[in-house]
Amino acid sequence: MEQLKCKTVNCQHNLKNHCNAPVIGIDEKGRCASKLKRVGGALEQTFAELEAADEFLSDAPAIVQCECDCVYNKDRRCTATSILVQDKLFRTSCATRLKD
Repeated sequence: MEQLKCKTVNCQHNLKNHCNAPVIGIDEKGRCASKLKRVGGALEQTFAELEAADEFLSDAPAIVQCECDCVYNKDRRCTATSILVQDKLFRTSCATRLKD
């Protein structure tokens, strides 16, 4: 995985659009199964991002496990070179998903 961009506004793993989860999970409906809501919500995330130094942000995780019907899903692993995860109306989903 070369790049994973996360634009969710209330996730423990998201820091300045970088995902710090060791493994990303995408379920059969394309939703991010790895999302963990922050205890302090979106306001806490804003404060964390203000304090974070860019040089300490990690790169995208090497493993993205995927259960959905997608052209990039090969043996339950995502083979896309970049992924965008973002909030939708009621869920956080993989916006890179292309149905087979």
